[in-house]
Amino acid sequence: MSERNRVTPLGDIEAFPLRGAWTGNRGILHRDRKIVRQYASKLWLTCALEYKDSYRELWQPGRATFLYFFDEAVSMAAGHRPCALCRRTSYNAYREAWVRGLGGPSPTAQQLDSRLHADRLLPGTHTRRLSSLPWRSLPDGAFVLDGDAPELVLRDRLVTWTREGYAGSRSRPVRGDVRVITPASTVAVLRSGYPVQIDRSASE
Repeated sequence: MSERNRVTPLGDIEAFPLRGAWTGNRGILHRDRKIVRQYASKLWLTCALEYKDSYRELWQPGRATFLYFFDEAVSMAAGHRPCALCRRTSYNAYREAWVRGLGGPSPTAQQLDSRLHADRLLPGTHTRRLSSLPWRSLPDGAFVLDGDAPELVLRDRLVTWTREGYAGSRSRPVRGDVRVITPASTVAVLRSGYPVQIDRSASE
């Protein structure tokens, strides 16, 4: 049986068999092998599955809970950002795109995390914050909620995400607004050219 350590585009931590291209964490979320909280801090990272010679044993007491994401677009929709340690190049690219998209000086990691935290959750709650943006403004790699299931924006298509992977697509509307799952600041990063990794099955 799959363990409860997979993350959906809406940021929920669930048990399903879909394997991840990335791992990451939100701090210590488990007791024994059970998830007891959704996050422990504002630091939500997306990490490489392997880094140097480090060994990552799951469910260790007092250690961060390892989470898994199908691709980087899912991790960003969930509200995570690249780790500055194991993904330094991606972290720097994310910060550079942040400046291009949002202006201002290059942010510190703490500034990134505070802004992302405000973007992904309603204040004082665990309720997901969704923004409303024009269809025409959405970059590839953003996730929207235009029905019951999260959908990935990919050129002129919307690709449905399921707990078995990407499955089916439809034409992307060009008029009006839509509820956007990906945090607004990360949408700006994607629009400014951050090279987000998307599983190739989304294009099939």
